Amino acid sequence: MSISMAISLLFSLLFLNISISSAASNPTYQSLLQCLSQSINPSQNVSTILFSNTNPSYASVLQAYIRNARFNTSSTPKPVIIITPLEESHVSAAVICSQKVGFQLKIRSGGHDYEGLSYVSDKPFFVLDMFNLRSISIDMTDESAWVETGATLGELYYNIWEKSNVHGFPAGLCPTVGVGGHLSGAGYGTLMRKYGLSSDYIVDAKIVNVDGKILDRKAMGEDLFWAIRGGGAASFGVVLAYKVKLVRVPETVTVFRLERLLADNATDIALKWQSIAPTTDENLFTRMLLQPVTRNRQRTMRVTVNGLYLGNADGVVALLSKDFPELGLKNENCTEMRWIDSVLWWANFDAGTPPTALLDRNVNDADFLKRKSDYVQTPISKNGLESLWQKMVELGNVGLACNAYGGRMDEIDDKETPFPHRKGNLYKIQYSVNWNEPGNETEMNRTSQAKALHEFMTQFVSKNPRRAYLNYRDIDIGVAENWSYEEGKVYGESYFAGNYERLVDVKTAVDPNNFFRNEQSIPPRTK
Repeated sequence: MSISMAISLLFSLLFLNISISSAASNPTYQSLLQCLSQSINPSQNVSTILFSNTNPSYASVLQAYIRNARFNTSSTPKPVIIITPLEESHVSAAVICSQKVGFQLKIRSGGHDYEGLSYVSDKPFFVLDMFNLRSISIDMTDESAWVETGATLGELYYNIWEKSNVHGFPAGLCPTVGVGGHLSGAGYGTLMRKYGLSSDYIVDAKIVNVDGKILDRKAMGEDLFWAIRGGGAASFGVVLAYKVKLVRVPETVTVFRLERLLADNATDIALKWQSIAPTTDENLFTRMLLQPVTRNRQRTMRVTVNGLYLGNADGVVALLSKDFPELGLKNENCTEMRWIDSVLWWANFDAGTPPTALLDRNVNDADFLKRKSDYVQTPISKNGLESLWQKMVELGNVGLACNAYGGRMDEIDDKETPFPHRKGNLYKIQYSVNWNEPGNETEMNRTSQAKALHEFMTQFVSKNPRRAYLNYRDIDIGVAENWSYEEGKVYGESYFAGNYERLVDVKTAVDPNNFFRNEQSIPPRTK
């Protein structure tokens, strides 16, 4: 061994000893370690799943699944300890022991909560990081899958594709999103108009309740099972896994992207899209992107229509030549492919990228960003759109992604699951602004732009309540400080409309002391 290697090894051992000794002198760490050791198989070294802030790996574990760089700064409040379970029993023990030690427990699966509520709090807290619990078991005999909540959507899609080229699952576009948060908050994607939401295909689940017990659908009862399919499971317990039904997709699907500027017929396209996109054939999903851009040194608006058609190019061209001739879709604008390749296309991978790319978790990847949401129930007029263009160009940075509803979404009752935004909603809007420069000045500018555009849109969107989508988390709607019913109602009715009341009833029954909580969780009536 060279002298330099020996010195390096010596320093590593010294640093490790210092970190172990620091952990040993931390009373919270010691209390948690002792409790977990009593609850978990004695043959297992519990310390390997605990990361205190003196552990050399603490920062890398914490940062790996931070997906919004706004919450990865030196001033961001950080967990006292990160717990990284390797088995279901570890989760049960973590729930029991966090209560005994007296700390709040935040639950993180993929880290895509836009407001960082799964890993940030202004009170001392632990993080239960589910990333190791990622197994996926596909059963083609009954076209179903058991998926642990630490798995990603990309991993789920890949595992389905390995078994079948004619099956898919109606979930989101971003492959690194965690299954746990996505499904528990409803989840949607390009199959929404044909099949509905991710949560509409959950047929069983395993959850750890406040007593540390592992319950399946039968044991938890239909009320709790209802709540964790769109109501945000982190208010009720820790979901270990969901059993989902797969859906059929054709061997060939078609994707397309068309862009127009205001100098072309962009306004006419945006106007017509609002009435056609939610009413056309349910095999067609389209997303309309509205973005201020610069062309020839002039600020203008770009309207982009992206589409997925469950069929061949001839079929979608014929359909839209009849329903939406203004779009001018031609065969040369379309690309036929397998459904799994359309997943890669929507995730902006290059053509020809193999499906194995969906297995890349792309950890430590985060932009600075802010998101908001709205629902449109009446088409915005041409004059309204022109005033919107003016406002968006004036603000400069915020884009809007408009996702067409209708089809199957119109057929499912708004009380079937906690997700209430069904019939009567033409499309959902996601407000989107990203930036690269750290610092408060840029953040204030971009978040203020998002708020200003959201305020401007008040005249065009749903009212009483103004609706929002839970998985597009937005703390501007309201936060809980005391977890009172009235506090929760402010954001609860935006996310869940009339279903808020039943969610409160379920919360009161299963977690009356409000152990499972975050800044926008469902409160029990007792608070």
